[in-house]
Amino acid sequence: MIRLKHIYKSYPLGDGQVDVLHDISLHVRKKEFVSILGPSGSGKSTLMNIIGCLDVPDSGDYILDGEYVDNCTENQLSDIRSKKIGFIFQQFNLLPELTAYENVEMPLLYHKLTAAERRERVERTLEQVGLTDRMKHKPNQLSGGQQQRVAIARVLAAEPSIILADEPTGNLDSTSSAEIMGIIKELHQSGNTIVLITHDHNIADQAQRKVYVHDGVLTEREAVI
Repeated sequence: MIRLKHIYKSYPLGDGQVDVLHDISLHVRKKEFVSILGPSGSGKSTLMNIIGCLDVPDSGDYILDGEYVDNCTENQLSDIRSKKIGFIFQQFNLLPELTAYENVEMPLLYHKLTAAERRERVERTLEQVGLTDRMKHKPNQLSGGQQQRVAIARVLAAEPSIILADEPTGNLDSTSSAEIMGIIKELHQSGNTIVLITHDHNIADQAQRKVYVHDGVLTEREAVI
């Protein structure tokens, strides 16, 4: 499903550049749950942005569902994101003035769905994450764990086949972290492909497979420092 071949990525820095990813090759199969583990600054978030079509590599090939996407236009990348990929971020990214229901519904306004179809998806996904009784609450009326569950429901409502989770438990206590990881594992068991970015070994260990990023290099074995 996801295949990266010899990916390189750098960014301008002053008069030169900083190399972020070096010769990255990765294959994630359909319905697989893979964690990408690495310290801050290792390049793992840049790698997630490329997998999620939020950024493009300097060189190398990115093949998604058999199609080369590294040379797509921004409109084409946007279309891929909206149809195939869901993002769970550390910061939740909820709109504070909207209720949980409205936060989940908002991305669906850009899909060709009737009001009844949107309502069914929103109510179903909020029930799936255990927030039926909180759908009229705004983010400041919810705990951190509840806010992350709203963010997950928002992803689920769009029905993506791939879910990218970037430090999804980074802002949560241990109890809420366990709840969120339980939901993510349920999503995997339901048939979603999951790629999870983390610096936490305990979180990474819950995936089917771990890969490691250190200084922009990806390996199947952790770097010895």
